[in-house]
Amino acid sequence: MFKKFSSLLTLIILFSTPLKAEVIKKIIIEGNNRISEETIKVYGEININEDYSETQVNQIINKLYSTNFFKKIDINLNNNTLKINLEEHPVISQLILIGEKNKSYEKEIKKLIRLKEKQSFVESFLTKDIETIKQLYSSLGYNFAKINAKVRNLDKTNIDLLISIDRGNKAKISSIDFTGNKKIRSKRLKEIIASEEDKFWKVLSKNTSLSQNLINLDQRLLVNYYKSIGFYDIKIKSNFAEINQSGNANLVYTIDEGNRFIIDKISTNVDKVYDKKIFFSLNDIFKKQIGEYYSPFKVKKLLEQIDILIEENDLQFVEHNVEEIVKDDTINIIFNIFEGERNLVERINITGNFVTNESVIRSELMLDEGDPLTEINLEKSISKIKARRLFKEVNYKVSNGSKNNLKIIDIDVEEQPTGEIGAGAGIGTSGGTIAFNIKENNWLGEGKTLAFNLELDEESLAGNLVFTNPNHNFLGNSLYYNLSSEKNDKPDQGYENSIISAGTGISFEQYKDVKVSLGLQASHDDLTTLDSASDSLKKQSGSFGEFAATYGFTNDKRNRAFMPTSGSVLSFNQSVPLYADKSFISNTLKISKYHSFNEDVVGSGKLFLSSINGLNDDDVRLSKRPGLSTKRLRGFERNKIGPVDGSDHIGGNYAAAVNFEANLPNLLPENTNTDFGLFLDFGNVWGVDYDDTIEDSNKIRSSTGIAMNWLSPIGPMSFVLAEDLAKADTDITESFTFNLGTTF
Repeated sequence: MFKKFSSLLTLIILFSTPLKAEVIKKIIIEGNNRISEETIKVYGEININEDYSETQVNQIINKLYSTNFFKKIDINLNNNTLKINLEEHPVISQLILIGEKNKSYEKEIKKLIRLKEKQSFVESFLTKDIETIKQLYSSLGYNFAKINAKVRNLDKTNIDLLISIDRGNKAKISSIDFTGNKKIRSKRLKEIIASEEDKFWKVLSKNTSLSQNLINLDQRLLVNYYKSIGFYDIKIKSNFAEINQSGNANLVYTIDEGNRFIIDKISTNVDKVYDKKIFFSLNDIFKKQIGEYYSPFKVKKLLEQIDILIEENDLQFVEHNVEEIVKDDTINIIFNIFEGERNLVERINITGNFVTNESVIRSELMLDEGDPLTEINLEKSISKIKARRLFKEVNYKVSNGSKNNLKIIDIDVEEQPTGEIGAGAGIGTSGGTIAFNIKENNWLGEGKTLAFNLELDEESLAGNLVFTNPNHNFLGNSLYYNLSSEKNDKPDQGYENSIISAGTGISFEQYKDVKVSLGLQASHDDLTTLDSASDSLKKQSGSFGEFAATYGFTNDKRNRAFMPTSGSVLSFNQSVPLYADKSFISNTLKISKYHSFNEDVVGSGKLFLSSINGLNDDDVRLSKRPGLSTKRLRGFERNKIGPVDGSDHIGGNYAAAVNFEANLPNLLPENTNTDFGLFLDFGNVWGVDYDDTIEDSNKIRSSTGIAMNWLSPIGPMSFVLAEDLAKADTDITESFTFNLGTTF
């Protein structure tokens, strides 16, 4: 027993004794042809007359390997001499891509892979680079690309790297199906996801090609949508793409919806270092959410209210998190508010932005060098950078700085294409429309947008060029400039005209959920009345110039901007002339309210009010007089209600509409891809200022009916069957309308 104990003690002493260290008096380096000895010493952090243990020698080896200059490294420390034998990696003389004719793809590949021309050929990188290239092609829809590499030796130290590419054909998405979605219709889910079924009219869409990136995005969108309406336990159990005989894919998502959860209780757990009374005002806000369906967006808004109180009370180093306790079909939410570590930001490094100016990224940060570092502000900063949609990936790392309480933040971004091009077309009982648009969201790498839009229908041709700086002077204000040209031919309203206009404006968030806009607009209107027009109408012919100031505000309290199910949005805009040949003041008020009656039925109520009045006894010219479209008042032709001069509907000084809508539960089988809705509309157009003899047509019109949306084999179609309930004798009704249209 004693012998065993002695042996064990000997081993412990042996392995706990520090390894012998030697002072380096001499350094011998062999095998380096292109890397100088001084460079090797710098990278290895090797110094004469310093003690080096075996552990430190191993660290030198690791540091030299990390340079990617060396294929093999042997180091021996003996008799105060450090001998380093090296075998360098060969250098890539040329990186040649064979089979890829698209220069932009070739440029992107060379940017993404780690092996570069005039740099070391590290063989272990090659396999990863081939996989990177395959992933790139997969993101572009080429899921079966074949990538092969060949090394051509030039001499002992130089090679050519040849990568052959056969990207094959794109796998298009023939169909998208969902299983397990008992509560939400497949048609609604198809509207949520980014992937699209390949149809002949989708000639410009990038989302009809199968790609793993799109599938991953689809899954995130589905989860976010389900959670936003209370399905807390939603799971996308699986997804798979079955390749059919044509080489295209049938995409299937299997969904486990789970139950819908209600918020039962909301409370705060405040650290004793803070005054709890600061957060008492939250209780009234919490009460409004209790009994509502759970949504992460609701939780996010409550966190924003907490952040407002933290900022108003100038609290430093505050952190918070959310604790969610599930019981049956209810959720208790606890907001933990506590003091975090008292760290400061020493430095922020930004990498990966080869195109985008660093100032664009820094302008979205909620902290700067010298500021207190909190996880809250750091996460918000990263979210704001992502929200710009300029980058494919945004990652960060926090490391120790020069002192214990100082931290260094490294933010790495991966850029992505920021240009957009689109087109759309529609045809229906109200005529046809063609639209084209092109947009760059990162103009000159400054995070600014430049967009051009062109729209043509049977009565007008309009073009618009808009330049926008979404973060003017890094204050979060959106500044825009626009230039537009429009030509209208409106025989049913008795005139034709051409308008050239230019303007500038700024918008900003004045209060929470309240945005304010201010602008200046100059325009020239050349208006000609038709020969068939009345004498009083012909007096409005001529050229008119104006320079007007505009302002407005929007209060948006919807639960989400896309397909809202609750909340409201209110907007008001006014235009006031600073100079005008025919001066006027115009006002527009819009209110929309949304409410979910159950999982299948969402109702909405909308109000529209518009007025325009001449100043200084000036009459409002024809091109400015408002009317009502078929979306505002169904059952009537566009702009065919209200005052009539001769045979021309001339619009009014006032227009108003009220709409009530509700979608219906599933009336037809799921595979018909059809939705139904009911509506009840009220509207009126009245007021004639240029001729007292014309009846102003002050009568409330109304209609009711059913609307149907069908995703047909030739494109999405909408049908409206309406019955007018009240009308004037001069109104022109339209009991049935349809529209076929899509974006390409």
